[in-house]
Amino acid sequence: MTTRIALFASGSGTNAEEIIRYFRDRRSGEVALVLSNVPTAYVLERARKHGIPFMVFGREEFYHSDAVDRALLQHNIGMIVLAGFLWLMPPRLIVRYPTLNIHPALLPRFGGKGMYGMRVHEAVIAAGDKETGISIHRVNERYDEGVIVYQATCPVYPDDRPEDVANRVHQLEYAHYPRIIADEILRIQTGSSGPPGVGGA
Repeated sequence: MTTRIALFASGSGTNAEEIIRYFRDRRSGEVALVLSNVPTAYVLERARKHGIPFMVFGREEFYHSDAVDRALLQHNIGMIVLAGFLWLMPPRLIVRYPTLNIHPALLPRFGGKGMYGMRVHEAVIAAGDKETGISIHRVNERYDEGVIVYQATCPVYPDDRPEDVANRVHQLEYAHYPRIIADEILRIQTGSSGPPGVGGA
């Protein structure tokens, strides 16, 4: 049984690329559709390179029409994965599809609307934190407040710039996000609740 994944992304799509590669040779899941709210997002080029169908949509289509819903049904999607997608998911979609997101900090710290990318790493440094990491969570109707299923940590050094922290966090994302998506697929397929996890760098 293969779960067909829809990837939502707003930017370059480096996490999306790792996920696509991870599931290329696995039977449990496959990336079947890439969706973006940014017509110029490089994630669309990544989808094109891998031969994956993609869709670009605007705010009106996303929140006030069934265009995205029809695309998900057409491609027989069983799970949604957010990989740098910056809009709040409509309740109708998160009720219908198991949905995962990754956040570049240790939630509940440094989460919420407007907290993404370099803004998060700048806030971590400004707070003087000695540790940061990633949080992978199930998506609900509020930004970054869904149940956390996995966290991994990395150090923050006194002379770090935001770019240094970003690089360390990116490595955690690439190492863990595809694997945790696979775990979540297994949980869905078997009906298991699955315990949250925490890991180091």
